Amino acid sequence: MSEETPGFEEKPEVPADGTPEETEAAASADKAEAAAPAGDATDVALLAQLDQARKALEERTADLQRLQAEYQNYRRRVERDRVTVKEIAVAGLLSDLLPVLDDVGRARDHGELVGGFKSVAESLETVVAKMGLQQFGKEGEPFDPTIHEALMHSYAPDVTETTCVAILQPGYRIGERTIRPARVAVAEPQPGAAPAKDDAKSSTDEESGAPEEG
Repeated sequence: MSEETPGFEEKPEVPADGTPEETEAAASADKAEAAAPAGDATDVALLAQLDQARKALEERTADLQRLQAEYQNYRRRVERDRVTVKEIAVAGLLSDLLPVLDDVGRARDHGELVGGFKSVAESLETVVAKMGLQQFGKEGEPFDPTIHEALMHSYAPDVTETTCVAILQPGYRIGERTIRPARVAVAEPQPGAAPAKDDAKSSTDEESGAPEEG
């Protein structure tokens, strides 16, 4: 076997004008500079993820607010429909009872509401009142075509506008819903009659003794 020639141990290159300590410091600085870009890239990635998470949170929050608003609208709509259906059902029932109430009213006007019949009639009126039925229509009130139905017409010297002078059948309502208008007889002022305020002014002038215009 040939005899191996002993080799020389390799040593790190050292700058001609530097010491080993300076060389090691320079190597550490190079490593730090190489690691710095990697750290910046990690921060950028984290910021991007944070921005995406923030946008996703804003979108989910908007979706939740929209769902809450839709739910509240749904609840209000259901409640409104429930009340409307109830009013329609009650109005239908009470409409069928109006002829009975008319008979009770006529019997009371003729003094025939006595004894057990009176007790039953008053109980019936109490029950329908609890269900929201209200009677309207009075003599002397101005005629309103939205709640009155004129069955008779005449002229009268003592009215200044179209007035209900007789209630032939009372009207009934539930809340704001009219289930039957009041059927009335109306009177209008006499054609050509002077307005009441002019008559009052003339009488005041006469009492004060004001001279007549020449």
